[in-house]
Amino acid sequence: MSTIAAKVATPNGGKYVRQVCKHWSHKFEVEVEGDTGKVHFPSAVTTMAGDGEGIAIEITGEDKATLERLTEVVANHIDRFAFREGSLNYEWSWQ
Repeated sequence: MSTIAAKVATPNGGKYVRQVCKHWSHKFEVEVEGDTGKVHFPSAVTTMAGDGEGIAIEITGEDKATLERLTEVVANHIDRFAFREGSLNYEWSWQ
């Protein structure tokens, strides 16, 4: 298994985690508890934890190419909900 992670600065981390999880719950299995969410994509699992300082994101799966593609998907979806803030800064790193 491989994991790629990022910490994104935003004062609305919990809000964005809840919104993106609700959005994806129509298409994927999603678990949400408070400001923490887990999205089960077909080939990877994304875990997000938000608070007043930002969002911690981890994407875990077998295929690194899939994980790299999911970094863009996850970032684009969060940015849609964070449109008032503009594009957020995602610094992804392999764990």
